[in-house]
Amino acid sequence: MRGIRFAFGLALAVGAGLATSVALGSTSMQSATTSTAATTTTAATTTSVAVPSNTTRPTITGTARDGSAVTATNGSWTGNPTSFAYRWLRCDSSGGTCAAISGATSKNYTVTTADVTHRLRVDVTASNAGGSGTASSDPSAVVKPSGSAPANTKLPSISGTAQQGSTLNVDNGTWTGTTPMTFDYTWQRCDTKGSNCSTFITHSLHASSYTLGQADVGHTVRVEVQAKNSVGSGYVYSAPTGTVAPPKTTQSATTVSVNDVSLPDRLVIDRVSFSPNPVMSRNTAIQARFHVSDTKGLSVQGALVFALGLPYGWTYNAREQATAANGWVTLVIRPTRNMPLRRGDLVMFIRARKPGDSLLAGVSTRRLVQESIR
Repeated sequence: MRGIRFAFGLALAVGAGLATSVALGSTSMQSATTSTAATTTTAATTTSVAVPSNTTRPTITGTARDGSAVTATNGSWTGNPTSFAYRWLRCDSSGGTCAAISGATSKNYTVTTADVTHRLRVDVTASNAGGSGTASSDPSAVVKPSGSAPANTKLPSISGTAQQGSTLNVDNGTWTGTTPMTFDYTWQRCDTKGSNCSTFITHSLHASSYTLGQADVGHTVRVEVQAKNSVGSGYVYSAPTGTVAPPKTTQSATTVSVNDVSLPDRLVIDRVSFSPNPVMSRNTAIQARFHVSDTKGLSVQGALVFALGLPYGWTYNAREQATAANGWVTLVIRPTRNMPLRRGDLVMFIRARKPGDSLLAGVSTRRLVQESIR
């Protein structure tokens, strides 16, 4: 009996130990599970970084000219970018149809000859740990070539005699700017004061001289000189000449008295000029000059010249006057308030006659001429 009790007690002791061990093992397993769950929760709450987003577009600073340096500004971004990259583009003159410029990937770019007449853009890419975003600048101004356009420092001048048949020559004056330069010329006919230069006589690269004609008599003449180079162009006007005179004549060789003109010879109104031309105001009298010759081409002295504006009522009638020794006569024609100031023409009926002859017979002559109205 004593041995049985000892064995039973030993068994109870061993069972208690095993239970304690199992209990301790359960506690350890539960702690490991709890730790693993905590670790998983921590990983799930990690925050991601936002990709950069542009809020103010990049810009280009500097002068768009061959050989000049331009610089890209980054603009404004969200997401705290940590780096920026650049790509320069060459576009057409309107800022479209852009293509990347090979090797142009820095913040600064030196403009080249290939960019002349084009516009530039720059793409800026901002990056951080979350990714990257790209924004493009507005186009630059059109790239200009290097150098400077022509600038005049001394006006052109005209040399020669202001008389029908004489040849005028122009000196270009003095110009600064990139060379070489070329010049072209536009000759203009003006009124007696050098104003209202609305008649363009001739325009040419080679018209640095001009021979005065019949239509220039009673007017002044000036010339526009235009200088051009690879950068641009500029133009200025010369001072006007004096009033162009008719050609010199001698009484014995080129003039005849109207009393010596008889049939079959007739009077001829062969030259006409007006000042101002065109008419632009009703308040300014028209100086109308007429030249009378005979059928042999001799200037006629003493021929009576009459002018009538048409339509009737647009001008006051001018008093009939006799031609001078050179065959010219000047009539003052005054517009009325009925003459419209719009683009058109004032028609004038001109008559030249021999004193004592019938108005419709003898050696008299008639002609219709026009003066512009603006």
